[in-house]
Amino acid sequence: MSLPCIVAARRFDRALHLPFVIGDERVGWIRANGVPLLARWPDVFDIDAQRVVLAPQFDTVDLRSAALGSVIGALAAEGRIPGWRDETYAIRNAFDAPPLAYIERAASRFFGTMTYAVHLNGVVEYVGRAPQLWIARRSETKATDPGMLDNVVAGGIGWGFSLAGTIVKECWEEAGIPEEIAARAVAGRTAHVLQSLPEGTQAEQIFIYDLALPEDFAPRNQDGEVGEHRLARIEDVAQAIEEGAMTVDASLATLDCLLRRRWIDEDACAGIDALFEPPVLD
Repeated sequence: MSLPCIVAARRFDRALHLPFVIGDERVGWIRANGVPLLARWPDVFDIDAQRVVLAPQFDTVDLRSAALGSVIGALAAEGRIPGWRDETYAIRNAFDAPPLAYIERAASRFFGTMTYAVHLNGVVEYVGRAPQLWIARRSETKATDPGMLDNVVAGGIGWGFSLAGTIVKECWEEAGIPEEIAARAVAGRTAHVLQSLPEGTQAEQIFIYDLALPEDFAPRNQDGEVGEHRLARIEDVAQAIEEGAMTVDASLATLDCLLRRRWIDEDACAGIDALFEPPVLD
């Protein structure tokens, strides 16, 4: 039996979505019940039974961004796009690809566009006793997954930020980790999530890192997005993952760390290897 996070990470029914296309490129997935909302803008979207296409007259990044921005603003005002962030995300199918358009972060799940995030496992290793992990509990006011357990540091990568820059930024904001320590983060694998959520589709690449933290260091949140930090035993973290108490993203990042370090048995994570490859859809 697969862990809840492994099942959820690919809980996506292609038949209940239409591809969202810009130019000749599919850039997202729109739920079937969201398509009628977009039909109110026939000058912006060409819609048929097979797909939703951004109208071809919007043929530059600026024109596409402006057209989408007006739609997103109206949908947000109606409560159709919750959790406004005032953060800019780029629509692009690869992290190093040029943007096709820019949108408000909160709209990425409505349109099912690819997003990118970093997750850091805060590892404390001791001499003569078992290692532990620093984990976080998300603030109850977070727009997504409020109150759930999370990695010590986790954050989306906004437009204009590099991986290294995001790690340094998020380390300080979420855990008070100084740059000289954050710079020591070591890359793990990249997880690929495609899951249906109440607000739309999460299509996300998660860049996973391990960060060795000193024994005498205690994380301190700076931006109000973390309710608490705790230093946990490996078996307690594994139990939280099994019980679904940790977010899907954080669960995958933590399992990657535990598997790479051989702190848990691979048999306990049946099916996880497929999540380190992009999903293939017809």
